Amino acid sequence: MTLRYVFALAGLLTAIGVSMFLYKWQVLGFPVTDNQKTPIWTIETAIRFDSGPGSIKANLQIPTLTPGFRMLHEYNVSKGFGFGLNYVSGGREAQWAVRRSDGSQTLYYRRVVYEDTGSDQSDTTPPFPPPPVINEPFKTAVDVIVSEVREHSADPASFTAELLRLANDPSPDANVELLLADARTSADFVQMITTILASARIPARMIRGIVLQDRQRRVEPLPWLEIHDGDRWRYFNPNTGEETLPDRYLIWWRGSEPLVRVEGGSNVEVNFAVQKNHLDSIAIAEQRAALEQSRLVDFSLFSLPIRTQAVYSVLLMIPVGALVMVVLRNVIGIDAFGTFMPVLIALSFRETQLFWGVLLFTLLVTLGLSIRFFLERLRLLLVPRLSAVLIVVVLLMLVISIVSHKLGMETGLSVALFPMVIIAMTIERMSVVWEERGATDAIRGVSGSLVVAIFAYLVMGMHWLEHLIFTFPELLLIILAAVLLLGRYTGYRLVELRRFKVLAGD
Repeated sequence: MTLRYVFALAGLLTAIGVSMFLYKWQVLGFPVTDNQKTPIWTIETAIRFDSGPGSIKANLQIPTLTPGFRMLHEYNVSKGFGFGLNYVSGGREAQWAVRRSDGSQTLYYRRVVYEDTGSDQSDTTPPFPPPPVINEPFKTAVDVIVSEVREHSADPASFTAELLRLANDPSPDANVELLLADARTSADFVQMITTILASARIPARMIRGIVLQDRQRRVEPLPWLEIHDGDRWRYFNPNTGEETLPDRYLIWWRGSEPLVRVEGGSNVEVNFAVQKNHLDSIAIAEQRAALEQSRLVDFSLFSLPIRTQAVYSVLLMIPVGALVMVVLRNVIGIDAFGTFMPVLIALSFRETQLFWGVLLFTLLVTLGLSIRFFLERLRLLLVPRLSAVLIVVVLLMLVISIVSHKLGMETGLSVALFPMVIIAMTIERMSVVWEERGATDAIRGVSGSLVVAIFAYLVMGMHWLEHLIFTFPELLLIILAAVLLLGRYTGYRLVELRRFKVLAGD
């Protein structure tokens, strides 16, 4: 294959890996850091009323479109009531019904949400509202205000801001004062503003929501103003005219419909309570994927049994160690024995820790090499000789473990974690190089292998990297692309610069 095909394949692998990573990170919300917790908010609505003599039906307005938030789950708590969810003109409503019930009743609706700044949920573009029917003298006052505001505005947003400025003027004119004379509450005020905006043919509606704070036992819904500018819905503070939403403002329902309607009951009371908790971000991402019906999570490592996940959390770091080895050998030029021996030794260091791992590896190779020189005098064939070296390595491991245990050095027991076959092959390779090219090359080779193993251990031991690879295994495609590109590297290695230093000086 030409170099062009290698670059094309590496680019394709990188594009696939990056695309899957960005989708799982940005869309599904998988965390890029370990032990990341996401705050979640539980909003509980309690409806209390006294039962009447007949059947009872209770309807509660519930959230449907919540910009800045996503729903984790919702559920209700009621005794003996049937429950259902319906779509109505203002969004959604929960409905409880029972044929007969006696005494005081309490119905609960709970919704669990989490913040998602990328959530820009919005409904369809509304039609221009019909002119509202207003009796005199209020109709004349509305017409005058609309005409005056239109002269000082250029679009629906600026019209709304100017209207709110006039309505909140400490010294309002007679027309504004007439219209707002009966606006005793904030909701009445916003409702009157929507009526004036409808007269100006601007779609507008009142929204009411909950400002989320931790451990609120009684929360009052906060009215806000929402208008449509022809492209999207925009939110305005009815008290200041500023285009904004309060921090952590969860829109509960839209329109002028009452929050609760109870048929067959009396003395209705509604309370909101809010509580903040924290949940692992992985769990939230999995539930979000389930809500969006994404099949990608079904094939993730988190769907495997826990014991299998523990195994793959180690195995997935081997490609990272292989990349380190490729860089150190092909770019820097460090000599090493074997192809994957340093990576496997690095895996052993994860259990023995670096200092004791290097010490035990050096001791094991030194003793094994001494016995291998003795076996050389017996002039054995290759396979029996390798088998003998393997047996000697096992015996040496056993002796080191027993002696260290008797000396009270429990760390020596971890020598059994070294890959015995790899150690045997390293001893055999080192002895052959010793005989063919001398002790210097043999020691350089085993030292280089140890250096590569140490660097691989340091990189593979990064907890944040282990979490990143385990959560986003598609990143291995990027590592594969890097290895393919390094496989076609034919330039100088860094350690060779010393060899050509004289030429560079000339």
